[in-house]
Amino acid sequence: MHAKSLTLHALTFASLTMALSAHAAPAALNGRTIFQNNCASCHTVDDKLSPLAGPGLFGVVGRKAAAVPGFNYSAALNKAGAAGATWTRNELDVFLLDPARRVPGTTMPVGVPDQKTRAALIDYLATLKGPAATAQAAAPAASGDRAGSWEEHQPGKLHHLKFADLPAPFATPSAGNGPRVQARPNGSIPQVVPGFEVGIYARDDDKPRLPLRAPNGDIFLASTSNGEIKVLRSKDGVKANSAAVFATGLSRPYGMAFWPSGANPQYLVVANVNSVVRIPYRNGDLKARGAAETIVPELSETSGGHTTRTLAFSKDGRTMLLSIGSATNVASDIGNKPPQPIAQWEKAHGVGAAWGVETDRATVMAFDPDGNNRRTYATGLRNCVGMLVYPATGDVMCNVNERDGLGDNLPPDYLTRVKQGGFYGWPWYYLGDNEDPRQKGVRPDLKGKTIAPDVLLQAHSAPLGMAVYHAPQGAKNAFPKEYEGDVFVALHGSWNRGVRTGYKVVRVFMKNGVPTGQYQDFMTGMVLSDRDVWGRPSGVEVAQDGALLVVDDAGGVVWRVAPKR
Repeated sequence: MHAKSLTLHALTFASLTMALSAHAAPAALNGRTIFQNNCASCHTVDDKLSPLAGPGLFGVVGRKAAAVPGFNYSAALNKAGAAGATWTRNELDVFLLDPARRVPGTTMPVGVPDQKTRAALIDYLATLKGPAATAQAAAPAASGDRAGSWEEHQPGKLHHLKFADLPAPFATPSAGNGPRVQARPNGSIPQVVPGFEVGIYARDDDKPRLPLRAPNGDIFLASTSNGEIKVLRSKDGVKANSAAVFATGLSRPYGMAFWPSGANPQYLVVANVNSVVRIPYRNGDLKARGAAETIVPELSETSGGHTTRTLAFSKDGRTMLLSIGSATNVASDIGNKPPQPIAQWEKAHGVGAAWGVETDRATVMAFDPDGNNRRTYATGLRNCVGMLVYPATGDVMCNVNERDGLGDNLPPDYLTRVKQGGFYGWPWYYLGDNEDPRQKGVRPDLKGKTIAPDVLLQAHSAPLGMAVYHAPQGAKNAFPKEYEGDVFVALHGSWNRGVRTGYKVVRVFMKNGVPTGQYQDFMTGMVLSDRDVWGRPSGVEVAQDGALLVVDDAGGVVWRVAPKR
């Protein structure tokens, strides 16, 4: 493959490759079905395109690179298009087989290894013939539309979004405004709340996503794109002195948890994209002492769409909790009725549980620690991509990435305590009993059954990892006492807002174990302009010495924040 083809492949199908996991079923050979189940949440296929997370695919076979007007392509793809690079069947096939091999360093490297599935998908894409695709660029923001934008982000700034202030659906156009990630400007570091300082704890070109502290202070990292778990060790707590690969051969690993909790766990439990495994571990191990054992062989029949799975164990250690995000944006193609009577369906899958490609998606599921006794814990959580058990109360808490396409400020993302048996609205309602107009009249029986969340976050902030601040015993760099029990949240930043927001770490205030509704900017400064960013926080963890570690999966940096001394 020639050089310009490698450049071409880097981002145009980034969202597509993220959605099509290695678990795509070889038997599912209907190309349209493959597309709808795995790709449609990011790509459109007709000639009346709205700008989505990925460019529209109408006429993509034979189309020049970066050809959708108004779409926010990278500089590399614009250059490839200017050089005449074109998508062909062969180039699609080569790229989708193994994106990471063909484009080293790609941030969305999940391919479609099964040749028949890949061929069926490409055959379907080839039917989408027609004139060059068109798209509307995001409209320039009016003077009042920049509220909540990156320009207002400032360490110490307080936010309190209220239900009474929610805008109406479609009050603003729905934008396609993905970030262009630039190299970190020389010497640039994030800005933090006064009284704290920032340093680099570790660098990793594989750009890991989620951190977890081991009992001895080692920091485990989910290197999702490589299918690996890594471990960092530090002698002084200021910088990682060594990095080791703990386990390999995993399938988009993300969530991790030690079991049992305490000083002497026996396993590191890892959530793959469509399974859960446990790896033998003893405190201080830098390499797995045995092969991964599969304890949950399949999470759902579909594994496209949201692919991040988060793990946590209940306070008593008897329940393993697992979050599974939705396959689509608003389940628009599943039909109005489940395959069984609603009462029977909900008895098996939970109140408000969706069906079709969304069966057992947008949920928190519960298992025994060995992976048996599967049951539904909560439903209607579009993408609980961050989850934890609050230590003082035992409450399950989720960060939720809410739906797209309703406007710049609707609906807010949120953080909430999650009740067992609770229904949180998706896809029919949002933030309580607000009916999604795209699902109007489908489930009127659910009105009054939805639970409103605790904390509203600026819409399209894309919250990911979170951690409760609790200084370990004897921590030399403990935060001030007023931080104890508050929750830090990494806002990764999203694409569906005309003016950029997110790309920061916030502190969610808690009182007696209950969120107050307020949050505060804690770490900012990673946005360069309305289009360009140099960092995207994806996870947070409290280090053994009390410092806060922040993983930036765009820049490949683990930042360390500690009180000034």
